[in-house]
Parts: sequence; structure tokens; C-alpha cells
Amino acid sequence: MVDLGLDKYAHLESPIHQWDVRYKFIGLMGLIFAFSFVQDLRLLPALLVITLILFTLSKLPFRFLMTRLRYPGVFLLAVAIVLPLFSGTTILYQLGPLAIRQEGLLELLVIAVKFFCILTLGLVLFGSAPFLTTIKAMRALRLSPILADMMLLTYRYIFEIGHDLKKMEISMRLRNFRAGRFSFRGINTLASMSGTLLIRSYERSERIYKAMILRGYGDQPSGGLAAQAIFQTQQRDVFGLLAFLLLAGVIVSVELILR
Repeated sequence: MVDLGLDKYAHLESPIHQWDVRYKFIGLMGLIFAFSFVQDLRLLPALLVITLILFTLSKLPFRFLMTRLRYPGVFLLAVAIVLPLFSGTTILYQLGPLAIRQEGLLELLVIAVKFFCILTLGLVLFGSAPFLTTIKAMRALRLSPILADMMLLTYRYIFEIGHDLKKMEISMRLRNFRAGRFSFRGINTLASMSGTLLIRSYERSERIYKAMILRGYGDQPSGGLAAQAIFQTQQRDVFGLLAFLLLAGVIVSVELILR
């Protein structure tokens, strides 16, 4: 079963772990938005260097990153197949009706690098502090209480969904079903399993919401599940935030100049 925990290594001692979560959230999110703004190929090496430096500073294991990139990489694989074949006019190689185009390859390179960098920074953000502490920091920054509670509940019950999926897979294997076998019957079985899992998840969410309402959810002055945490700000936290925002501003400015 896939390990779904984002904060598995939140106990590590690193400069990123010791950074006040509120300032870390603003700084890394600002950097993520700056990365998403980049379109020029000449900035991609800088993005990779910054990302690798931050990931190294966080002391998170490399295997932790690779296991989290595996499934989102399926989306990138689909883009990798489509873009070089249909985007652009400069043909580099042609085999029958299929043609690999230069513009599509360059677009794929930009998407792949930004995908890797943004997802890695997201893992550094949520993997360097307990998830509940991150939610409390978001609440302290006046994030919508409903949105914060939705994130908390989603993270909490994704483990339950994973447990249900594991039980269903075991049950299917005991009935001699093998997911690797390609057949219309197998596809139909997997579709039925996915539908059943979605229905169970929806029904569980309804029960949880009704139980929360009965216990007074929404009537508290704070308006949500996660109470405000007591954060202690140090001078290095402020300097770190200013450095990250300055770096994000430099990236956006250089991108605008290169355009």
C-alpha cells in the first residue's frame, strides 16, 4: 500500500523545519507562484538549482520525493505523448502519420521542469512540519476556515479511503482477479470498484458532516476545526521570508525582461 503521509519526516532538524510555518507558507507559496509564471527556457536551470538547494536544506530523503512524484508523473506522461505530436509546425522526425515537432518538445521541457520544481517545493512545504500545524498556520493567516477544515478532513480521510481500497484489492485477488490482465471484463471490474469506492466515500462524508453538525460544528467563534496555534516569531523567520519574496520578485522580473 502506498504511504500517503506528507509529514512523515516533520521531526527532522533542518533550517526549513525550524522556520516559522506561517512565514514558510508565504515564502514558499510566493516562490511557487513565481515558478508558475516562468515560460522562458533560459530560466529553467535557475529553477532547478533553487529547488534542489531547498530540498537539500530540508534534509528530506530523496526516496520520499520519488514516491510522491510517481503518480502525478502519470499526468506528465500523458502530456509527453500529446505535445510533441500535435503542438508546433517545425518537424524534427516523422514516422508515417506521426511527427515529432520542435515546439512541442520545448513546451514539454518547460512543463516538466516546472512540474518537478513546484511539486518538490510543495512537498518541502507540507513535509517539513506536522500537517495540523500547517493548517493552524493557514488559519492564523486568515485563510477561509471552511477551506482549512476541508483540507484537514481530506488529509485525514484519504487514509481511510486508501484502507478501503486495499481491502477491496485483497478481496478481488482472492477471487482470482489480476489487475495486470487486459480485458474488457477487467476494465469493467476496475470501473465498478472505483464507483463503489466513490459512493462509499460520499456516504462517509455525509455521515461525518451530520455528526459534526450535531456536535456544534460551525457554532464556535473560531468557525472551524483547527484552533489557533501559538507561533513564536524570530528575526531569522522575517529575514527568510523577505529573502524568498525577493527571490520570487527577481524571477518574475527577469521573466518579464526576457519576454
